[in-house]
Amino acid sequence: MTEFWDIVLAASFWAAALRLATPLIFGTLGALIGERSGVLNLGIEGIMTAGAMTGWLAVHLGAPLWLGIAAAAVAGGAIGLLHAGLTVRLGLSQHVTGLGITLFATSLSSYLYRLYVPASGSPPKITPFAPVHLPVLSDLPWLGPAFFQHTALTWLALLAVILVAWILWRTPLGLAVRMAGESPEACEAQGVSVFGLRTGAVVAGSALMAIGGAFLTTAAFDSFYFSMIQGRGWVCIALVVFASWQPGKALLGALLYGMFDAFQLRLQPLVLGVPYQLFLMMPYLLSIGALVLVSRRARVPQALMQPYRPGER
Repeated sequence: MTEFWDIVLAASFWAAALRLATPLIFGTLGALIGERSGVLNLGIEGIMTAGAMTGWLAVHLGAPLWLGIAAAAVAGGAIGLLHAGLTVRLGLSQHVTGLGITLFATSLSSYLYRLYVPASGSPPKITPFAPVHLPVLSDLPWLGPAFFQHTALTWLALLAVILVAWILWRTPLGLAVRMAGESPEACEAQGVSVFGLRTGAVVAGSALMAIGGAFLTTAAFDSFYFSMIQGRGWVCIALVVFASWQPGKALLGALLYGMFDAFQLRLQPLVLGVPYQLFLMMPYLLSIGALVLVSRRARVPQALMQPYRPGER
């Protein structure tokens, strides 16, 4: 029990939890925006991989860090446009298309990486984002190292939660997006293009997913390797349900997962004789348990995964 409190009360634990939650915040917000408009995007795992590779590769080739993030967002948006074209315009299965997008984006990332990076024993490294020093706050005892010594992308993720929540619930655009996911016929009756709204939501959401992937290669680490996403995209899909399609709860879910992950990383050296795979399972098992408890009360957007064809009832 003493070891438990030593872990939980350490400033490094809370700093790690927020850092581990950052890519999940971006990915969950991206998936949430698309699903609010009625489109499920199972291509998130591939989009995050593409974003991680594109952002890192741009910086590796000489671009500034922020330009690398912009390149990742553009790459994610382009893949999202492909997904939207197949699901929104053509009305193809969102499940099948999403899985195809994951395979396509992952394979394309692998090809481009091999094309631009010569074979070597270890991936080339870049200079990643440095933590932002906030006057007074970063120097506070315990609180500073725990919450106020993060990179700009972590602060951008927290700002994105506020911005997405404000757009969805406080602007006419957000109302139109939610209407497209609840009753596309009513949306069309108001003279608003359901195709345009859904396409824009998927593209914007995919750009956020890609930024989440780029965080891993430009802030959390300094190089790219293909297994670095490690199922985070699928966790984001589950967190959207956990959050009941609300940005604030999405932030909470991402932070909880980050805490679980940070806890298991610190617990491994303290419990000897137990296969490390059991510790790696902990965040996923706890996420599944939380999902089971919450999902029964979640209200799914009524038109989610339903292709819209004007004139049909």
